[in-house]
Amino acid sequence: MEDSPPRILEDPSDLIVSKGEPATLNCKAEGWPVPMVEWYKDGEHVETDKDDPRSHRMLLPSGSLFFLRIVHGRRSKPDEGVYTCVARNYLGEAVSRNATLEVATFVLVEDDSGVGYLETQLTVDRIFSSAVINVLIRGGQLPARLCHDG
Repeated sequence: MEDSPPRILEDPSDLIVSKGEPATLNCKAEGWPVPMVEWYKDGEHVETDKDDPRSHRMLLPSGSLFFLRIVHGRRSKPDEGVYTCVARNYLGEAVSRNATLEVATFVLVEDDSGVGYLETQLTVDRIFSSAVINVLIRGGQLPARLCHDG
């Protein structure tokens, strides 16, 4: 086989994922010798299990980035951001397109009559699509316990 520079075969796609759920950003590259894949979030190197065995992010053999669970809090949003995968070998590097990982948030909209709508975004198909779901809350009072991240 003749040596060749890296080339991205599959770019990552934008994702909307619920907090605490697993997620995968796909990336596949080819080249010879087989390129080493690294991930960057907002321009900074992403620490994976290869760097720290306790990390909740794993670099899969395919080059994809797997999150055991999405970490997201009021003050810290370490998984939300813009991701890029970079494949390198001695002949050069290839950079994927950017993919945005967003954490699903809940927004409560209430009209003057007390009718509320709880809207959230979530991933329906982890690879191809997302959806917005509206939940109508009937009655004069809204539930006492609503979680809101974001």
